[in-house]
Amino acid sequence: MSATAAPRPWRRRLRRGAAGLGLVVVVGLTFLIVDGWKAFGRRATGARRERMQRSPQWKDGRFENPQPLWNDAWGALTAMFHASPYANPTEPVPTDTIDPARFATPPPTGLRVTWLGHAATLIEIDGHRVLTDPVWSDRASPYGWVGPRRWYTPRIALSALPPIDAVVISHDHYDHLDHRTIQAIKDWPTTFVVPLGIGAHLAYWGVPESRIVELDWWARTRVGDLEIVSVPARHASGRTMLGDRDGTLWAGYAFVGTRHRAYFSGDTGLFPGMRDIGARLGPFDITMIEVGQYNRAWPDWHIGPEQAVVAHKMVRGRVMLPMHWGLFKLAPHGWTEPIERALAAGEQVGTVIVTPKPGGSVEPEAPPPAARWWPAVPWLTAQQDPIRSTKVN
Repeated sequence: MSATAAPRPWRRRLRRGAAGLGLVVVVGLTFLIVDGWKAFGRRATGARRERMQRSPQWKDGRFENPQPLWNDAWGALTAMFHASPYANPTEPVPTDTIDPARFATPPPTGLRVTWLGHAATLIEIDGHRVLTDPVWSDRASPYGWVGPRRWYTPRIALSALPPIDAVVISHDHYDHLDHRTIQAIKDWPTTFVVPLGIGAHLAYWGVPESRIVELDWWARTRVGDLEIVSVPARHASGRTMLGDRDGTLWAGYAFVGTRHRAYFSGDTGLFPGMRDIGARLGPFDITMIEVGQYNRAWPDWHIGPEQAVVAHKMVRGRVMLPMHWGLFKLAPHGWTEPIERALAAGEQVGTVIVTPKPGGSVEPEAPPPAARWWPAVPWLTAQQDPIRSTKVN
């Protein structure tokens, strides 16, 4: 073919195909950005960002853990194609439907925790009510049409909840910070307690600045007689893949009442600083520690069942309520595996573990015996699939 000859037909088709594919990609990405724009939230600016930059956790333009997170990228990719055949329930998940009248009478012991599924709990402690990581949407996603879908509907309507003194958020991942839920409760006369930077999301979604309290690790705030302390966690943050990784802080919380103390881990790997939490703020009457959504490819992001029991001991807990399981499929393990392994680990060391159904309530001063309300399906043991966080010693 000469230099001026027309391209061959197959080359023209290839170029047209590539151009068409490129157009589809651009249109698709534009749709995803526009559709999820509100849910992505907003980055901190001005005085809020200046405060973030003064944090000891802020380094080189983002927040960092004292013990960096180790990731096996290839292992994570492989795990996606080797999920347990029991990763999703095949029958309806047993749950308790909540009668709002349950909350009309304060708990006789002064401390009651209602597990709402995943990391959402309603903590009634010494005359105060705290709601943690509320997610009422159908999906843990910026979109209403795609993303991990919940296995059962919320056990109580937001409008049927009793007055809430504080809504506490651990970090800004979608299974913990849901913009549709926040927009539904933004006008509540409550205090929103969040880690550094997350106030920008809340303000963007309509929560008044006057009701947002942002805390660094070890910082405290009061709601009535209840002290809420932000404590370290080992995790990460971010709502997009467009450069916002670790742009907001993550945290756990200690709730210190006039008579009782409770610990909420948020998402975390195991880390030595948990002993400091126990020494400075424990002992705790109850700990709510994540046990699910783990994998050997990301052992520092999620603590796993056996290490959750270790963490319970480190923070000086008395009764443990395993959470962060039983609502969404966010990891390839069997859906009942986290609680089975947590119970097995707890039995070995004598840890008292409570297992309410989603929607169930427990009072740690009179803990009911652990009851297996979930189906008996195969699961991998700690020996078969160990989860061990790095840099723990």
